[in-house]
Amino acid sequence: MQMIAEMVKLDTSQPIGAQLYAILRGRIVQGELAPGTRLSEAGLAGDFQVSRQPIREVFIKLSEEGLLEIRPQRGTIVPRISVAMVEDARFVREAIEADVVRLAAEQFDARQKAELEDLLSEQHRTEDVRAFIELDDRFHRQLARGVGRAYAWHVIEGLKAQLDRVRYLSVAQFPRAKIIEQHAAIVEAIGRADPKGAESAMRLHLCMITEDLPEIVAGHADYFEDAPQGVPTSSGG
Repeated sequence: MQMIAEMVKLDTSQPIGAQLYAILRGRIVQGELAPGTRLSEAGLAGDFQVSRQPIREVFIKLSEEGLLEIRPQRGTIVPRISVAMVEDARFVREAIEADVVRLAAEQFDARQKAELEDLLSEQHRTEDVRAFIELDDRFHRQLARGVGRAYAWHVIEGLKAQLDRVRYLSVAQFPRAKIIEQHAAIVEAIGRADPKGAESAMRLHLCMITEDLPEIVAGHADYFEDAPQGVPTSSGG
């Protein structure tokens, strides 16, 4: 796994574990480490010139998110994306964010509404898909933090790893214009202090991932397990 270490340099003045976690999680979520890729504690420790302990801790944390599968005596691999986990994560995320956005429509003041408008303008200007995905996260995080529900976003971040993997797989046909339109509808509802309208717009927005999922699975069958009926997957493992 020298390729991973060559792309980054660890900052020894900052917690090593957090940096390793961010690096490996990013590589998996963005598809740079494809399903079936084997990772070695000893190999990564040598490449990054760290002890095996922080690598082991990161492996455990990533396995809890469904981003690694630790197989005793067989090694650690990047698993396929579970369609069931994607759908469950979207379900939970929608339940949380529907309440968050209602609160935003009830509570946001003029400054907070203006900040959302600024974020929307930045999304319009951003052409790079990966940068846009980061802005998308920032938009949703700002809603949660704006109503004093930062922990709610923390919970969502822990759930949405599989959702993010799907988003990065769809980069080539990423629905940027549609997402901007949906974000605009959310911002407009918050602007007019309409909790019901804001909730409706958020639910529509978060349902998009499951609407597009069959097409994404069909185009990347080797990346998925438990695909919907009628979508072929390979049987490797």
